[in-house]
Amino acid sequence: MMFRLDDVRRLIWFGAMSVGAAASPALAGGQDAGIDPAWVWDAAYTADVIGVVAGDAPRAGRYLDDLSVGVDGDLERQFGWTGTRVHFSFLANHGGEPNAVAGTLQGYDNIEVAAQKVRLYEAWVEHDVAGAGSVLAGLYDVNSEFYVTGTSDLLLAPPFGTGSELASTGPNGPAIFPSTALAVRLRVGAADATYVQVAAVNARAGTIGDVDGVDTTLDDGLLYLAEAGRSGPVRIAAGVWRYGETQPDIRRLAPSGDPARSRAQGAYLLAEGTVVTLPQGGTLGAFARVGVSDGDTTDFRGGWQAGLRLDSVMPGRPDSALSLGVHQGLLSDKARANAVDAGTAFARAESGIELTYADTLGPFTIQPDLQWIHHPGGEQDRDPILIAGVRFIWTVR
Repeated sequence: MMFRLDDVRRLIWFGAMSVGAAASPALAGGQDAGIDPAWVWDAAYTADVIGVVAGDAPRAGRYLDDLSVGVDGDLERQFGWTGTRVHFSFLANHGGEPNAVAGTLQGYDNIEVAAQKVRLYEAWVEHDVAGAGSVLAGLYDVNSEFYVTGTSDLLLAPPFGTGSELASTGPNGPAIFPSTALAVRLRVGAADATYVQVAAVNARAGTIGDVDGVDTTLDDGLLYLAEAGRSGPVRIAAGVWRYGETQPDIRRLAPSGDPARSRAQGAYLLAEGTVVTLPQGGTLGAFARVGVSDGDTTDFRGGWQAGLRLDSVMPGRPDSALSLGVHQGLLSDKARANAVDAGTAFARAESGIELTYADTLGPFTIQPDLQWIHHPGGEQDRDPILIAGVRFIWTVR
């Protein structure tokens, strides 16, 4: 189903009305026109045409899209609440499901969704704590602050967002795109300096717009995360995560014949930074990440991603960017044993290489993309596939 223009208009109108037209002095906390308003909003419409063009999968392309509207309020300017901010964001996703054709385990387009819906994506309030850090509560995207590298954000493949060993956990996935969950996050320090942050997140992701809405029962327990990091010329961070309740084991059975229960948990390490500044003003950045998990509750026992990003590639084109990334999802022994039982030989990993280029003209960005996937679906006997596509982004501020 293609995205309808009425949906675009409705969500952009809702975002604008939510901020009450930020340029209005009355609704911007009575500030003069030269002072930043209390409320700001933005919107981005992303459309992808992407699919398999060669290899061991049917040649087929799909159209899919994503509309994101964000609203941010400074409650200190608006109401005098010192150090307090609020954020809302809305998503609308429609279109095809390209991975249904390719049959990969990790996917290759980061705006693909299983359920095409309009959702309230995030709704949280954050308050500074005595200048030492902050506390945040509400509907929250874990990958906005945990297990994230800005240098990889141009790449389309989902593993460059949250590593597959974490992204595949939970009753219906953790609180990441496209469904968030109720959470509390505490940070000591600043995200752009030295920091320690912890979060407790509802293990069952779900938000307004999903079939079951926001889960408030906590029947599936909580997902706990902790990350410590230090920024500078090179940013380094390490994190751990663990579910409070056990999850069904993908292979081991209890005496009753039901799946045994195992603890889903893992850890990750990441680094990113600028490698060199070019004479024409561009920069070459690099990132590397590695994650491990229990390997009992999902098909993945770990994975890694690495890559380069060159900004200001073309002289006179400051928004031009070229990115190359490599990722590998390592399959667990239990997943491989299950595959053998089903008559399929699994490889040790599903791997991919992605090359993408983006440039912006006014509010429009165009981004051609190529991906090569080895052992798609984790299957030992499948030949690699080649994915080609192009992304269009229209940004409104």
